[in-house]
Amino acid sequence: MIKLIKKCDAAATADSTLTLPLHSRIKSRLRVTLDNGRDAGLFLERGTTLKDGDQLSSAEGYRVQIKAAVEALSVICSDDPHLLARACYHLGNRHVSVQIEPGRVSFLHDHVLDEMLRGLGLEVTTSEAPFEPEPGAYGGSAERGHHGHTHSHEHTDEHHH
Repeated sequence: MIKLIKKCDAAATADSTLTLPLHSRIKSRLRVTLDNGRDAGLFLERGTTLKDGDQLSSAEGYRVQIKAAVEALSVICSDDPHLLARACYHLGNRHVSVQIEPGRVSFLHDHVLDEMLRGLGLEVTTSEAPFEPEPGAYGGSAERGHHGHTHSHEHTDEHHH
């Protein structure tokens, strides 16, 4: 088994590729089958998120290029930035990872969220494409459910006037 232990500069030609969906690209320990059929394992630093085009290497110098797998996505498009901002607010409030592009927001397909967004007046379509969500604002990964920070709910007397 090939042990992939670190991210490396993607300047060199890779020996193989590894196609992974998002839920696998956020794991630092994972047994995988490379696209060429060879067995490998990810032994990466905790908190590593792999993006399409990243390269990994083994201690022996075997290089693997990451490919983001095609996934079922829900997509909203609008020329109204306020409507898109409202959509992002409601999705973020539910800790949904989103890919934000000019005039377009996408997320892993979820029919319940699609209905919520239709209720805001947005048209939701589905698409099959690689998914590259926004990274977490605190250096963590929203896909993990935790953002690497805590929410303080401590109140001081100043807040109760």
